[in-house]
Amino acid sequence: MFVDRVTIFVKGGDGGRGCSSFRREKYVPKGGPDGGDGGDGANIIIRAVAGTDSLADIVNRKHWRAPGGSPGTGAQKTGRTAKDIVIAVPPGTIIYDRERGNILRDLTTAGDEVVVSKGGRGGRGNKYFATSTNRTPREFEPGEPGEERWLVLELKVIADAGLVGLPNAGKSTLLSRLSQAHPEIADYPFTTKHPNLGVVHSGGERVFVLADLPGLIEGAHSGVGLGHEFLRHVERTRVLVHLIEPMPLDGSDPVHNFRMVQRELELYRHELTDKPEVVAMSKCELTDSDEVRARLERELGREVLAISAVTGQGLAQLVGRVAQLLLQPV
Repeated sequence: MFVDRVTIFVKGGDGGRGCSSFRREKYVPKGGPDGGDGGDGANIIIRAVAGTDSLADIVNRKHWRAPGGSPGTGAQKTGRTAKDIVIAVPPGTIIYDRERGNILRDLTTAGDEVVVSKGGRGGRGNKYFATSTNRTPREFEPGEPGEERWLVLELKVIADAGLVGLPNAGKSTLLSRLSQAHPEIADYPFTTKHPNLGVVHSGGERVFVLADLPGLIEGAHSGVGLGHEFLRHVERTRVLVHLIEPMPLDGSDPVHNFRMVQRELELYRHELTDKPEVVAMSKCELTDSDEVRARLERELGREVLAISAVTGQGLAQLVGRVAQLLLQPV
C-alpha cells in the first residue's frame, strides 16, 4: 500500500521528578540534603531512511508518545534519561505543524532528521536548593512536560524523471519495459493510483530513477480527479517525459490533450513548465500513428519521439535523450 500523506500526534517524554532526600549515615550527623535530579524525557525524532518509499509503515499509528525520564533518588543519584524515539520516513518527506501550517523540515536526503517533539527536562532535587541560610531544603521540582503537537507528513516522490500524460497514455507499460518495476497495467483509465518508481540503465554504469505518475485530467490543478495528489509529486522531478496517445479511445485530439496537460501543470505551478521536457508519442505500432506524429510535430513546433513499449521501437533513443538532459547543470 502506498501512502503519501499522514497526520500524527507526537508528545515528548516528561522529565523525571527531582528527589527530596537527606543523607543519613552512621557517625555523620546532619548529613544534609542529597536528593538527585530527575532524568530528561525522550525526544521524538523523524529521520529520512533510504530504502523506504511510502508512509504506510506509520499510517496505522496515530499517536506517538515518548517515554519519560526516571525520577531522581537519594545519594545525589540522577534519574535515567529516556531513550529517544525515531520515526523512519522516506526521503522526500515534508513535515508540517498542523496547527500553525508552517514547514518544520523538508527531509530531502537519507540521514536528514529533525526533533519534532522535545522531551521535558528533569526536575531538580532538593540538593540544588541548599544555601547557607537554608541547609535543610525540602523543595524539589517536578519534571517539565514534553512538547506535544499534531503533524502532517507529506511525501513528494524524488525521481530524476517523471512520466506525465493523460490516463491510458502508456506510462505504466513504458516503466515496466524500461525498468524492473511492476506497476498495475490495464486498459481502463486511472490504473495508476500512486507513483511507481523504477531504475533505468542508460548505458555503462549510468542509471536514473523514473517515476510513473498518475494520469492528469482537466481541472487537476484545482483538485479534480487525483488533482494535487498527483501534481505535488511532479515538483521533485528534474526532467519530464510527456507521453501522448496517438488514438485515444475517447476520440479526443492528441494535440488538444498535450496542451491541456501543459496548462494543468502551469496552473498548478508555473515553474513546472520550465523543466526540461521530452515529448514522445506512445503506441507507435498502431496503424496511421506516423501521420499523427507528423501532425503533432507541425502543430507543436517541436520534436516528438515515436516509441512503442510493445515492440521496443524508440526506447533507446528516449532513454538517451533523458540521460542527456539529466547531465545538464541545474
